[in-house]
Formats: sequence, C-alpha cells, structure tokens
Amino acid sequence: MVSWVIAAVALAAAVGAWIRAGRVKRKLDALNQSYWELRYDFTRLRSQVARLDPGEAEPAETPAPPPGQLAFVPLSSVRKKP
Repeated sequence: MVSWVIAAVALAAAVGAWIRAGRVKRKLDALNQSYWELRYDFTRLRSQVARLDPGEAEPAETPAPPPGQLAFVPLSSVRKKP
C-alpha cells in the first residue's frame, strides 16, 4: 500500500514538473522572440542613423596592443564585412 502512495506522489510530481517545464519553454520562446525583435530594431535604427550622419557611422579604430600582450578581440571585428 505504501508503494502505491509513493508511486502516486512521484507521478503527481512528474506531471507538475512537466507542466512547469512547458511554462518555462513558452517564456523562453517569448524572450527569444523579443531579443530578435530588439536586434532587428537596433540594426534598422543604426542604419537610419548611418544614413543621416555618414561621418559618425564608422567607429574609430582602436590602437593595437604592444607585441607580447594579450588583448580582448571582439567578434564583431573578426567578422567579415560585406
């Protein structure tokens, strides 16, 4: 009899976890969608600003570090530009 109670409690916990995981998945999907919408809007606004003020569109180049020192290299500078 005790094993049936333990099995029922475990089943209820599993169903509860399954429902909670579904909710978390929907929240994550909504957050991911919001992120990509924000990236799209940022890129669109950046291109509008570049058209309005073409002299300020290109960021200033940072000087290279002296040889022998390690430096952070952002991925945007490594990416090939069209």
